[in-house]
Amino acid sequence: MRIRPTKGLTFDDVLLAPKRSPIRSRQDVDTSTYLTPAIKLRVPIVSANMDTVTEADMAIAMARAGGLGIIHRFMTISQQVRQVQRVKRAQGYMVEQPYSISLDASVAEARRLMDQYEVGGLVVMSGRQELVGLVTQRDVRLAPDDAAPVQTVMTPHDAVIKVAPDITPEQARALLHEHRLEKLPVVNEAGHLVGLITAQDVVKYEKYPGATMDERGRLRVGAAVGVKETDMARAEALLKAGADVLVIDIAHGHADHCLDALHALRRDFPKAQLIAGNVASREGARDLAEAGADAIKVGVGPGSICTTRIVTGFGVPQLTAIMDSVQGVREAGHRIPIIADGGIKSSGDLVKALAAGASTVMIGSLFAGCEEAPGATVIRDGQKFKVVRGMASLGAAMGRKAVESNSDESAESQEDWDKVVPEGVEAVVPYRGRVDELLYQLVGGLRSGLSYGGARSIEQLQENAEFIEITPAGIRESHSHDVKRL
Repeated sequence: MRIRPTKGLTFDDVLLAPKRSPIRSRQDVDTSTYLTPAIKLRVPIVSANMDTVTEADMAIAMARAGGLGIIHRFMTISQQVRQVQRVKRAQGYMVEQPYSISLDASVAEARRLMDQYEVGGLVVMSGRQELVGLVTQRDVRLAPDDAAPVQTVMTPHDAVIKVAPDITPEQARALLHEHRLEKLPVVNEAGHLVGLITAQDVVKYEKYPGATMDERGRLRVGAAVGVKETDMARAEALLKAGADVLVIDIAHGHADHCLDALHALRRDFPKAQLIAGNVASREGARDLAEAGADAIKVGVGPGSICTTRIVTGFGVPQLTAIMDSVQGVREAGHRIPIIADGGIKSSGDLVKALAAGASTVMIGSLFAGCEEAPGATVIRDGQKFKVVRGMASLGAAMGRKAVESNSDESAESQEDWDKVVPEGVEAVVPYRGRVDELLYQLVGGLRSGLSYGGARSIEQLQENAEFIEITPAGIRESHSHDVKRL
């Protein structure tokens, strides 16, 4: 038994000392960073892989705002794959493998498929899988006969304007406007359909210039996997669906089974970007770095709905955990990014986490209250709330068992529930509107923080950072006090 000679610190225990600043405007700073060495973000924020925080809607909004979303793993492989595919299809210069319908299908079937896929049109293919036309929502919306074949309402092949794969976004935009079109099929020299350019995607490309996109202009998205043997199949399916990064998601990442899973993923998918965690120590970060992680998730117990520290007695205050983990990565001879996961309550906490050495922060509960979060909405005393739960809570644990057994939670016995030892809680958080509005406030606070630190970038902030430990009186002084707030 030993006791560390230094205290563990978290965000409320410290302040950053202001520095002489050359920054004249908050807009003069650069908030970009790296999630992994291969993935750059315009803003250093990632939404947590929790089932009440990140599914496709959240991931789309995060990527459009310059961050990234991690799709949680508490669903079947096919469900998670569809979530990833939704994000990859939500935006892009060209839709590859566009949704199609056969020439002899009915108008009703076309309408059903467009509703199912949430798209405005389908390419019509012949039995030989050749492009024979286009059918859109406009074509089928008022069609009088649902049983009529698609070919009676579609735009036929000869009337469809087609383009070559090397067309530029500017040329596509001009062509769409000139002919008042919604869609441009992309056809190669052999006459085979290779993609679809839509007016909607061109508009999105211009509307979200700072979006986190891959090399093909699609939104980036991450997905979580576990450490079981079956998760290798999950990882393969997610990468095939287009996931840009995989997160090995377990509560205690400094464990042999996490290291084994990391080694296996690195062996089978050498080009994949892999994030591993969670850890809270120098040794944990060092071991994951040496095992091949591209980034390391740090945080054991700092989340607002996590009770691991109370249930187990283990954990490290988050600011100290970040600093120790950064040191561990450097000891391993690496410069891979650290992701501060948990404990972020405000933009000030975000600034402190980055100043301590994190490259990005992962946020859960704050985002759980947003419109795009999948958690249920409830009304209490006339006020709107959304449900959030820790992924080690009782409900989440039983939900995992239901997914793994491919059954409903109602099929679980009371004995199954009694065997669960929760390390998280289920709660409600205030409804916070759209996530881009919340991100605007968080990034605005970060921009101000960089100016106070005399830093034009996150790297300069880390170089200049000087923390001051404060007392409870200092914490009280930091908040509004001695006034009655409106």
